[in-house]
Amino acid sequence: MSEQRNIEDSILSGFSVDHNSAIPLHKQVEDLLRELIKNPIYSKGALLPKEVDMSKRLGISRNTIRQATNKLVHENLLIRKKGVGTTVARQTLTSKLDNWFSFSQEMHEKGLEFTNYSLRTGSVRATADVARHLQIERGKKVIKLERLRGLKDGPFVYFISFFHPRIGFSGKEDFTRHLYEIMEKDYATIPSISKEEIKAMLADEFLSDQLGIKVGDPILFRKRVVCDPGERPIEYNLGYYRADRFSYSIDIRR
Repeated sequence: MSEQRNIEDSILSGFSVDHNSAIPLHKQVEDLLRELIKNPIYSKGALLPKEVDMSKRLGISRNTIRQATNKLVHENLLIRKKGVGTTVARQTLTSKLDNWFSFSQEMHEKGLEFTNYSLRTGSVRATADVARHLQIERGKKVIKLERLRGLKDGPFVYFISFFHPRIGFSGKEDFTRHLYEIMEKDYATIPSISKEEIKAMLADEFLSDQLGIKVGDPILFRKRVVCDPGERPIEYNLGYYRADRFSYSIDIRR
């Protein structure tokens, strides 16, 4: 037990937070925990340091430690057992796609020639929903990209994308190129993780007009938050697909 305590002290010796930073303390602790759980001693099952020990070392409240820990528990990265402690969750099933692309790359991979029926860009102020998904302040200016896309016989998807200001987009980019290629090659921003939600909905007047369907026809709605390797959001994308022209399949491996 003392040996593990010595190892633990060694691991935590470099841990610190900046009390003068504009970054909230709970977010700083969250980042520290993400690094901590990569250590083999914890990924192999050792209990994480106690909240009281971490709070003393960092000079912050246990509630702040708990808030950060809860975030990782919610993401299924940690498991907390009452009376036992907190351990790293063993990942046997993942919902992250092994291979995913921008729309144009998807069409290219299938050997299909897609068409941009309309493409609009502009600077807008982030709504509460956009701000929450991009983790920015409400009202902050972001680049908005709207695209109506499909094949030669007609459009079947309407996209709305909002981009984190961190990327540096001006809105004057050539968005007929592969979107994620622009991010990587022109702005050194690497799309690494796609967090998605999919549900069915009915077309309103605007979507029926855009997609050439009737009001009330079924639509597949996909909400996507694309993140960089540090899991920081870079794009918030809303996709509205004609249900009679598009299906979505996911391969999940155990």
